[in-house]
Amino acid sequence: MFQLTAEEKEEVVAFCDHLKILKYSPVLPQVFTEYGAVILASVLNSDRAIKVNVQIVRIFIQMRELLMTNQEILLKLEQLERQTLQNTKDIQDVFAHLKQLLIPPEQANRQRIGFKRADERE
Repeated sequence: MFQLTAEEKEEVVAFCDHLKILKYSPVLPQVFTEYGAVILASVLNSDRAIKVNVQIVRIFIQMRELLMTNQEILLKLEQLERQTLQNTKDIQDVFAHLKQLLIPPEQANRQRIGFKRADERE
């Protein structure tokens, strides 16, 4: 069990409609960790406590799965972003090289190569 910070309290109140009464409370609420909730429910030895215990474990498992899924998505997005930035740089390099090829070479500085007509020979 631990106490929420003010920021965590605001987030919980905004996320959980049934906790709106805490919005104006000056006291920071105490909350259970997954293991703390399981231990508490197992200490209370009633049918209702067992049902609550099972439900708490299910909820924490779902939350963990959601966090893992979101984490995987964020990692993939980050990889795509890096790849896109690299591809953008590569495309810019290709265009820069193409522009250099499109600039006509100065004819005066180049010596012709290949077959020369009789009037062109030195």
